[in-house]
Amino acid sequence: MDSPQPFLKLRNSSKTSSFQSSIYKTRAWRMLRPQVRKFTHRMSEPCLKIVLVTPEIPYNTGAIGRTCVALNLELILIKPYGFSLDEKAVRRAGTDYWKYVHLSEYESWQAFLDERRPLPESLYFFEEHGDQTIYDPDYQQDGYLVFGCESKGLPSEVLNGMEDRTFSLPMLDSRVRSLNLANVATAVVYQAMRTQLGG
Repeated sequence: MDSPQPFLKLRNSSKTSSFQSSIYKTRAWRMLRPQVRKFTHRMSEPCLKIVLVTPEIPYNTGAIGRTCVALNLELILIKPYGFSLDEKAVRRAGTDYWKYVHLSEYESWQAFLDERRPLPESLYFFEEHGDQTIYDPDYQQDGYLVFGCESKGLPSEVLNGMEDRTFSLPMLDSRVRSLNLANVATAVVYQAMRTQLGG
């Protein structure tokens, strides 16, 4: 990492051009900015949680992680995955933000239930064949938004007995069989947080 000392010297030099000064100011801010982000992240506790059950595509997980950072959410991943979290595709989709994701991992859905013990009314499951739409529920601020894998959706053992907690994202053209997981998750979370975000 470059030292900010040259910037301090240039500010006190009458011979330094405004162009050079602006360059060093930018460099100094870039050095400080990650520390500001870390401080902000520690000060804010996540509320809503996005839960991905056995995700398969690293790009989707990385993109959802980026959304979680933007909205101060926790990302919960249920194993097994179809990729490694060390893959470049995850970090590329999350860009510089992946390291700031509030991430929790569980070996199975049952392990998640055993540790978190969520109330049924705090769970929201999203499937293309849900009887209700994402616009119907009143979302709890500490709820869990649960999404399945890209190819199969949520397994039956997760959905059993949760028909009244299963929601869909409406589609108007029947030629479209499904939507991208990252797009659906983003649409859902903004709907769930609409009152918090001023909607």
